[in-house]
Amino acid sequence: MTDGRWIRLDEVTLFVRELGEPRPDRPSLLVLHGGPDVGHSYLLPGFEPLAHDHHVVLFDFRGCGRSSRGLAEDALQPENVITDAHQLAERLGLGAVDLLGFSTGGRAAIEFVRRYPDQVRRLILASTSAYPASDAEPYLRDWPEYQRRRQVEADAGGALRTSTIFVWDLDKVPDYLAMINDLDEDDWSYERYVDGRMHPWVNGDPESILRGFAKPALILHGGRDMGFPLPLAERLHAALPTSRLAVINEAAHMCHFERPEVWAGEIHAFLRARSGGRGG
Repeated sequence: MTDGRWIRLDEVTLFVRELGEPRPDRPSLLVLHGGPDVGHSYLLPGFEPLAHDHHVVLFDFRGCGRSSRGLAEDALQPENVITDAHQLAERLGLGAVDLLGFSTGGRAAIEFVRRYPDQVRRLILASTSAYPASDAEPYLRDWPEYQRRRQVEADAGGALRTSTIFVWDLDKVPDYLAMINDLDEDDWSYERYVDGRMHPWVNGDPESILRGFAKPALILHGGRDMGFPLPLAERLHAALPTSRLAVINEAAHMCHFERPEVWAGEIHAFLRARSGGRGG
């Protein structure tokens, strides 16, 4: 099933897409997308290669993509997204799932395992960070290529939509722009988020939450990520005894787009491994 459908929960209707078929020998993979300002469709290049032997469930957060829009600010709070994900898994009868959070969705995934640890078998944190944005600033400030690309973005007056930051291979920027320019944007906005009008995605210290979770975790990261620099992923890996770090070289934040087969291969290997800890 690739076209998607709408599923009504208590308060909202979510647009849901399932790739592959449910399998009796392994959990479904539930995906929390990033942003939050668009739906999940931009993640499809990285998950379609998994569909031949995994059941993958993606959905648009409330206020994003094709899920319920025009919601009041209180209804858009992050804790409601976590509740939606939990209710969706129950509505679909998924049982315990493997959980992947991408970018901002990684922080949502940390909160999910804090609230519903028994509902998750394995955790994947992809292109994300457990640490505040200020922790990334020293790495970015001292990275000449990042500063060069920031200037290119500024000179383009917004037309590049941070594509040269999110994609390392500049030859792939036109295809990336074509993909994201087709995505819906509206209710969720970073303006409200940075103004402090939105609640935090994680309630508590992320490292402590993940150590308490104590189940296998894959930290999947682009070696040239300019949103969350690689040293932050290495730091989290060092803090979590049950984690494995997989670095996709010569790829940036959108490494699932730049190198989808490699990205999917790392996920496949982690989900099929007998144990999940201390790799990378």
